[in-house]
Amino acid sequence: MANDWRLQGQEKYLHGITLFWKKYRRYSEAWDHDHCEFCGSKFAEQDAITGALHEGYATADNYRWICTECFNDFKDRFAWWLKQGG
Repeated sequence: MANDWRLQGQEKYLHGITLFWKKYRRYSEAWDHDHCEFCGSKFAEQDAITGALHEGYATADNYRWICTECFNDFKDRFAWWLKQGG
């Protein structure tokens, strides 16, 4: 796992943070989508972008998004806290 291509220094800003499972909401009105912080999968509001994810793990402010697969792969390494709501 140490040589996983998805690891690109995210420890600096994602280690030990609190995440929330939520429906995707864009961070800014100027944005139409976001990407998973690890694999780059797209997140978008329903029907905005074909094939995009509509739910995932996010920071409270909706700035950072993580897909389910990457969450499961890195949750222990990054010591994330999970909370309801957000």
